[in-house]
Amino acid sequence: MRVAAACGALASLGACDVAGQAADAVARDRAKVVVNSVVASRFPGINAAPVTDCIIDAASSGEIIRIAGATVTGITPEISQEVVVIARRPESVQCIARNSLVLLGS
Repeated sequence: MRVAAACGALASLGACDVAGQAADAVARDRAKVVVNSVVASRFPGINAAPVTDCIIDAASSGEIIRIAGATVTGITPEISQEVVVIARRPESVQCIARNSLVLLGS
């Protein structure tokens, strides 16, 4: 009986994990819309998509949730600044540089 209960609990945790991953994916997609807009407005003329991916990858889950919220509330100066701060992190800068070299064909 305990084994069955333990198996049921583990199955529930697996479902929670799947739901958590889905929620994370939605938040990341929403945050990408905001970050892409900020990058495009701050750095006109560059391909924002690879830069956006680097910024999202360097952001914490809390930052992603705050940024994603701007798809509902609008992009504030604070959100734009948060995106810029994340873009300046070493992991973002390295990723952006790596992607730039790939985009240039090097």
